[in-house]
Amino acid sequence: MMLPLFFIFCLFSSSHAAVQDFCVADLTAPQGPAGYSCKDPSKVTVNDFVFSGLGNPGNTSNLFKAALTPAFAAQFPGVNGLGISFGRLDVAPGGVVPFHTHPGASEILFVAEGTILAGFVSSANTVYFKSLKMGDIMVFPQGLLHFEINTGGTVAIGFVSFSSSNPGLQILDYALFGNNLPTELVAATTFLDTAQIKKLKGVFGGTG
Repeated sequence: MMLPLFFIFCLFSSSHAAVQDFCVADLTAPQGPAGYSCKDPSKVTVNDFVFSGLGNPGNTSNLFKAALTPAFAAQFPGVNGLGISFGRLDVAPGGVVPFHTHPGASEILFVAEGTILAGFVSSANTVYFKSLKMGDIMVFPQGLLHFEINTGGTVAIGFVSFSSSNPGLQILDYALFGNNLPTELVAATTFLDTAQIKKLKGVFGGTG
């Protein structure tokens, strides 16, 4: 039976466009599974759509010698609900952004200064990595483990964009060694030596 022409027209002309212009995040309200609720439009100003925090370098004086300055919904309310966000990545010489995932977004890295060795691992355990120079970009598909390493002699600067206003972040090292899972269970699931696990738990703040 042929579908009515009107039904076919409606099917192919449907849109997922937003029903309102924007939903500036109300940071005073609790965040739910769908993100932040909308700020009262009468209280929205132009400053909600401007973020000025990416002009300054991040603090790389930490274990990884790296820093991400996020412009996610929590810092940049205007991107709430728009499916986009941004950030600045600073990596000191010898620094690394260890294996991590963004469960809620794909990512594009743009190298603005320096050299960054970056890569990701597919769900088939195929590794894709390349040394990126100034002007290069690389994409990391949503949810896949990926990393960045500064392989040059100067600070590397990158800018990252995400396909979500709340991309999420889970760093593998903290997931394994920054929790209270008993060392014996970590050893059983990773095949690592218990002494090494205890040492890493000490580094990343884990217990057990």
